[in-house]
Amino acid sequence: MKRSYFLFPFLAILLWAGNVIVSKLSAHTIDPSAITFYRLLLAVALMSLFTLRPAWRNRAAIVPQLPKLALLGFLAMALFQSLSYEAAKTTTATNMSIITALVPLMTMVASTLLLGEAPSAGMVGGGILSLLGVVYLITQGRPSMLLANGVHLGDLLMIFASLAYALYGVLLKRWHVGLPSWQSTYLQALFALLFMLPLLLRLPAAQAVPTRASVPLILYAGVLASVVLPYLWMQGVKHLGPNRCSLFMNVLPIATALIAIVMLGETLHAYHVLGGGTALLGVFVAQRFKRPAPAIGAVSE
Repeated sequence: MKRSYFLFPFLAILLWAGNVIVSKLSAHTIDPSAITFYRLLLAVALMSLFTLRPAWRNRAAIVPQLPKLALLGFLAMALFQSLSYEAAKTTTATNMSIITALVPLMTMVASTLLLGEAPSAGMVGGGILSLLGVVYLITQGRPSMLLANGVHLGDLLMIFASLAYALYGVLLKRWHVGLPSWQSTYLQALFALLFMLPLLLRLPAAQAVPTRASVPLILYAGVLASVVLPYLWMQGVKHLGPNRCSLFMNVLPIATALIAIVMLGETLHAYHVLGGGTALLGVFVAQRFKRPAPAIGAVSE
């Protein structure tokens, strides 16, 4: 295995961190529905150049999978992205990236609940650690304030966005659509674009049309985050496997925090380090320790 292969998921995560920054920059520049739509429009246009013909030739295999691809596209490319852009209005880029990094753990939990997979000891212990870490993070180091003030809207929206992406991962695993990766991604993006069209049309004209300030953000999201990033990730999975690549999600909060400090002037607080670190440690524990958890009430010999 070449060490250079590790550059694929690493660079993908750096682009993902940049996309979180783009989400923050877009918060007061363009409506979440609008940037999601134009991002998808640009991505579909680019992917059409090298995916449309192969997809058309493979239409016999694609047609039976269209309902599944539609739901997958809605969850990962319409709902997740829209909620992320909306969350960026009221939470920090660092918080967004830490919560997003919990997706692998959320996917494991969802697989246990929906697919009946046996939970591992690491998942149980890691899940508890991550929950404690997230509570500490979103309450800014004062968990007692959770009952008094509740959760910030942006953090809550980001949690829902991550849950949607986790459900996407579970369905992708369960359904095995059996299509080439680019064709599956292309069709999901196409369906997501159709889902976002009514939301764009409901906007006033002034909010629906890109501005000079929003065009660079759309270009980054539509080209780098929607086409280049998936290519790098697919190459990483091809050469390293999905398990190794998923570990790179733990780099996302670190990269995002560093960029946010430089570009957005965000401050890294102790609760980011303690809460976020505990949450990420929980993800690592869940991924590292795969032995099944002992059954409740089991008696050891």
